Amino acid sequence: MEALVAAAIAVLVACGFYLVLRARTFPVIVGLALFSYAANLYIFSTGRLTSGEPPILRDGVPLEAYADPLPQALILTAIVIGFAMTAFILVLAISGYVELGTDHLDGKEQAQ
Repeated sequence: MEALVAAAIAVLVACGFYLVLRARTFPVIVGLALFSYAANLYIFSTGRLTSGEPPILRDGVPLEAYADPLPQALILTAIVIGFAMTAFILVLAISGYVELGTDHLDGKEQAQ
């Protein structure tokens, strides 16, 4: 299971890195979102990957049987902040496109 999660994180980071290096604004925004998903998955995997285990301590249950609730709370907060930042970056990209007339990051259309 750990190898599968590590491979998923690696694929998300690699695809995000590839998209961030593009010259258009929309692939850069998608690449940043993939970086955010990779970071969320990494933080989530640090909290012991357990299924069906309670996050609240009870008497008589060993400590190893519990899921850590802190990464889950961090992920929930990161999802909300990531959504807001993606919306803000998208608005900036649209306003740049309207003002410049192109969606290239440097504001200049490349000659072909």
